[in-house]
Amino acid sequence: MEFQKRENIGWVDLLRIIACFLVVLSHCCDPFVGQFDNDRTSFLTGAFTGSFVRACVPLFVMMSGVLLFPVRLEMGEFYRKRIGRIVVPLIFWSVMLPLLYYVYLNFMVSSVSPSIAPENFTMGATLTKLYTFIFNFTYDTTPLWYLYMLIGLYFIIPILNTWMEHAKQKDIRLFLRIWGISLVLPYVKMAAPLLGYTGNYGNMGLLGECDWNIYGMFYYMSGFVGYLVLAYYLVKYPLTWSWKRTLGITLPMFLIGYTVTSLGFVLTQKYFPGSYANLEIIWYFSGINVFMMTFPVFVIVQKLNVPSAAWLSRLASLTFGIYLCHFVFVQVAYDLLGTVSGLPVIVRILGMACLAFGISWLLVWGMKAFSWTRRLVM
Repeated sequence: MEFQKRENIGWVDLLRIIACFLVVLSHCCDPFVGQFDNDRTSFLTGAFTGSFVRACVPLFVMMSGVLLFPVRLEMGEFYRKRIGRIVVPLIFWSVMLPLLYYVYLNFMVSSVSPSIAPENFTMGATLTKLYTFIFNFTYDTTPLWYLYMLIGLYFIIPILNTWMEHAKQKDIRLFLRIWGISLVLPYVKMAAPLLGYTGNYGNMGLLGECDWNIYGMFYYMSGFVGYLVLAYYLVKYPLTWSWKRTLGITLPMFLIGYTVTSLGFVLTQKYFPGSYANLEIIWYFSGINVFMMTFPVFVIVQKLNVPSAAWLSRLASLTFGIYLCHFVFVQVAYDLLGTVSGLPVIVRILGMACLAFGISWLLVWGMKAFSWTRRLVM
C-alpha cells in the first residue's frame, strides 16, 4: 500500500509538534533532577515531570517510520538524500551550540548556574569541542545524540523496507514480539546480580556480551529499530478498536508505564544513591515502561480525526530546527526564571519549556526565511 504524503496527514503534524515540545520539556526537568538530595522537592518534581514525557524521542522515531516508508529510492540515492540532509545541520550545530554556550556563560550572565561546570566552558575547552564532535556529542550539544542515532537508522531503513514490503502481517508481528523481549532486558541486567550473577570477567553484559563483544543475542533485534517497524505496522494495519476499547487499553497502559518509570526512578535513586547507570536504565527509551507510554500516545493521536491545516504543517515543519537549537535556550530560561522568587518548581519547569520552545521557534522561523540558512534547520 502507498502511505499518504506527510502534508496530507494532520495527525502526523500534530504528533511531531507534541513530541518536539515534550523533548524541550524533558530537558527543562534535568537541572532539577540533578538536585537529588540537595533539594528533594526540586528533584521529585523534576523526576515525576521528566518521567511523564519519556515518550518524546520514541515518538520522533515513529514519525520517521511513518514518513519514510515505503522507500522508493535506490539505496545510494536514499543515503545521499536523507543522510545528506542531516550531516550539514549536525556539523553546524555541533559548532554553533558550544560557541553560544561560551558567549552566554562568559559574557551574558554574572554567575554560572550550579548545574554548569565552569571549566568546561573556557575558550580552550570550547575550541576543543569544535572538532571533537566527529567522535561524539558534548554537554553543549546533548540533543544532537539523536542525529548520530538517526543516521544509523537511515542506514538500515532501505533494508527494512525491502523486507517489510514482502513480509506477511504475522511475520512483522513476530519481529515486534522478539523486539518486545529486548525491552525487558535492561531490567534483567539490573536484577541478575541479585540472583548471583557476577558477570563475565567483570563485564556485566548478558547473553554473549563481554569485553570483546558488545553484540549480544538480541542486539540486532533491539533499540530504536523496533519503533520504526511498529510505526510502519500501525499505519499499514491500523487498529480497528472503538474509542471505548482504545481508551480502555491505552490509558491504563500509559499509567502503568508512567508509574513504573517515575517511581522506579525515585526508588532507584533512594536505595542505590550514586548509581547513575541504573537511573538511566529506568529512563531508557528502549525500555518496556517507556514503550508502554509511547504506544498509547501514538495510537490515540493516530485515531484523532485531525484535519490537515496549513498552520499545523508550517509549525510541524519547524520542529526539527527547534529540536536542534533549543538546548542552549533551556539554560537561558532556567537562569531567567531563577530570578523570580517564589515560583513553584513545576511552574518554573513549564515556564522554561514554553520560553525555550518559543525562542527556538522564532529563531528557526527566521532562519527558514533565508535560503542560505534554511538548510541548517530542516
